[in-house]
Amino acid sequence: MSTTPLPNQQQVNATLKHESITGVVERLTYYSQESGYTVARLQRSGAKELTTITGSFADIQPGQTLQLTGFWREHPQYGLQFQVVNYKETKPATLTGIEKYLGSGLIKGVGPVTAKRIVAHFGIETLDIIENQIERLSEVNGIAKKRIAMIQRAWNEQKAIKEVMVFLQGHGVSTTYAVKIYKQYGDKSIDTVTHNPYQLATDIYGIGFLTADKIARNLGVPADSEFRYCAGLVHALSEAAEDGHCYLPQTELIESVTKLLTTADHQPTEDAITQSIKDMALKDELIRERDADKTLNCYKPTYFYTEQNLAQLVRERLTYPISSDIPRVRIWLERFSHAVKVSLSPEQQQAVETAAYSRFTVITGGPGVGKTFCTSTIVSLWKAMGKSIALAAPTGRAAQRLGEMTGLEAKTIHRLLEFDPKTRSFKRDRTNSLPHSAIIVDEASMLDLFLAYSLVQAVADNAQLLLVGDIDQLPSVGAGNVLADLINSRKVPVVRLTQVFRQAATSKIITASHLINRGQYPNIESISDTPQSDCLWHGGGLQPEHGVQAISELITDLVPRLGFNPATDVQVLAPMSRGLVGTRNLNNVLQQLINPPSPEKIEITRGGTIFRVGDRVIQLTNDYQREVFNGDVGFITTIDTEEQEVIVQYQEREVTYDYADMNELALAWSVSIHKSQGSEYPVVILPLYTQHYMMLTRNLLYTGLTRAKKLAIIIGSKKAISMCVRSTKSQERYTQLQQRLQAALQ
Repeated sequence: MSTTPLPNQQQVNATLKHESITGVVERLTYYSQESGYTVARLQRSGAKELTTITGSFADIQPGQTLQLTGFWREHPQYGLQFQVVNYKETKPATLTGIEKYLGSGLIKGVGPVTAKRIVAHFGIETLDIIENQIERLSEVNGIAKKRIAMIQRAWNEQKAIKEVMVFLQGHGVSTTYAVKIYKQYGDKSIDTVTHNPYQLATDIYGIGFLTADKIARNLGVPADSEFRYCAGLVHALSEAAEDGHCYLPQTELIESVTKLLTTADHQPTEDAITQSIKDMALKDELIRERDADKTLNCYKPTYFYTEQNLAQLVRERLTYPISSDIPRVRIWLERFSHAVKVSLSPEQQQAVETAAYSRFTVITGGPGVGKTFCTSTIVSLWKAMGKSIALAAPTGRAAQRLGEMTGLEAKTIHRLLEFDPKTRSFKRDRTNSLPHSAIIVDEASMLDLFLAYSLVQAVADNAQLLLVGDIDQLPSVGAGNVLADLINSRKVPVVRLTQVFRQAATSKIITASHLINRGQYPNIESISDTPQSDCLWHGGGLQPEHGVQAISELITDLVPRLGFNPATDVQVLAPMSRGLVGTRNLNNVLQQLINPPSPEKIEITRGGTIFRVGDRVIQLTNDYQREVFNGDVGFITTIDTEEQEVIVQYQEREVTYDYADMNELALAWSVSIHKSQGSEYPVVILPLYTQHYMMLTRNLLYTGLTRAKKLAIIIGSKKAISMCVRSTKSQERYTQLQQRLQAALQ
């Protein structure tokens, strides 16, 4: 096997004395999926103590036997380390090495226990037996023919994957993605990557333009290649969609792509990029449209047609006639109010009357204004009218709450529309509409462009649709600003509830939320020992490092003292992922506090993250095959090192992940405020520091605070809170749904 030079290590100081060492990787201390930079512990041949090695590795796993070339250096904090310059993997020469190699997760069907039994039986010949006489594994107690067939398939696939790994490694890409590439393209992997490396960015989750571009440049694809320019344009529009935009003005798109494509030896011109845009538009790979201000906007086709079709569907719904009998509704409401001994406010009365006979209604309002009671009343009215009612929400947690408050079954929108993993589409659509005459969707602020379109087109022509949501919350994680566009178009019947009811007014969380929404600094008190519904101030110091310490103290002391369980009741919400009080670091800190390692808990390391049985995790992308969606939260119940599978318990079911798909998951002891939408937690801890200034907006603080049911604790500086309260400048999203509705409904 040829020696593999390590990226960015070609110019090592020639005066340093290089030497070679060999050993077995015992464990990974740190591994960066992006750069491949690794800190690992190596068991050197004949050495009693473990050796710390550092360097950039394309792929490294515990159990591998490596021959390393490099030099020794003294780290001021961590002591003597071996800095690796290049390396090669060799077959393990010792029984311990073979056992660790087999049990490292390399071969599906062979975990540590099976590996131990195989090596105990075949000894030093183990790997040759698997390669040339695999049927002899039947000699090992507990390995049946079915398991042997699985091991053989995995071994052969692993050999093919190794070829892909060697190819990718030679062209500067981390082989963390080799398994996914092989799964996607099979034997055509190398041909696909060679022909158009940019296809990877389109087809494989986790591989973006920058990685594909790196491969392409190493393969000799010219910097002004048409493939590269087109991929850059698609990437820029995809990045914009990640920020919630449905399109970009052409001038902004050109500016973004110019930065993206500029290299040390290539400076793209505006004319060249404009020409690529025109070429893509001619092939319908990109849509250009001028808006009312004559600005030329560029869309990915799916975004353009979905936005256009959604506006058309809403227009059609509003034109369908519906007979009404408001006097009869008012008589029913009088009887209903008398029976439940609760009177509706004038706003609520208006909401019920509007929803009773409108094809499409929106009810919006903040916490404590009676949206729940209003919705329950509408459900009771529609039941009395003999309507078939369906209830749904964007997330499982929100659907569960909706079901509890109405007494009827509620589903996620994906379940309601009957998503089919085989066709990657919904069974319910325009030609196969929902069999219900009235549909209510809660937490409608979370509806992105595509989910809103799928929902509206599945509603039967003679049915009614009610959206309930809080327009002042953060908009959807996905592209679009659907609820706000519907409301601001002034073409859809909307009722805004504003009156905070007496019982809700006693909640300091609710009163603080409404003050924030009005641009007033909230009344935040010092922490007390009373576990009531309270918005509490806890200083936490002016620096993020003090915030981390404060959060740790709350988790280990105050929260349990108030009777809450840190593992199930507490959610730490952060404005962003980076920094000391970002979700990444806080997850590491909280994992150590809430779910520390123990001999009873199996754990694996993937992409530099330790996943352990008992960990709370969040799904990062829509996985239609497994029917889990961006933002779903569950707990790891099982890690099977033999089958190389991780089982996550979501609310109502278990979902199995292959090791190769673990990049779809992240720890969720701390999540972003955006990802928390549609959820409620007994306790919310919210770190806010001025270092987050780019994210500090009124609706961010408002959304985070209103996730708390019983206790909200803000950690950080009062200046950061003031910045949130003053900033009404939520990032403007580029959408044309409002304008399309207004144009269509003149």
